[in-house]
Amino acid sequence: QVQLVESGGGLVQAGGSLRLSCVGSGRTFSNYAMGWFRQAPGKEREFVATISGTGGITRYVDSVKGRFSISRDNAKNTVYLQMNSLKPEDTAVYYCASAGRFSIATARDEYRYWGQGTQVTVSS
Repeated sequence: QVQLVESGGGLVQAGGSLRLSCVGSGRTFSNYAMGWFRQAPGKEREFVATISGTGGITRYVDSVKGRFSISRDNAKNTVYLQMNSLKPEDTAVYYCASAGRFSIATARDEYRYWGQGTQVTVSS
């Protein structure tokens, strides 16, 4: 059974930083791309960042480029999302997900497994 468990969310002031972590189990972690998505109240779940199986390729939504960084440690079955210069509009529940393939993926339906989410709240 595949499980993804996120942690690291919380309340932070605008301009601050948080690092989210997601630990996976139940499949060979390095064989699959990982992604982070977020969902704000009343909005659709949106793509934030993705990283390929070995971490060599990443991609971000335009609104977080230069502020967020995705990375992974396959020895620890963990993917990270470093979030700097946070803005109130970054407030959302953040989900990590494991794709059905090795290469990067930006669409929700390319992901097979999802974590339970972690709340990030940025105050102004």
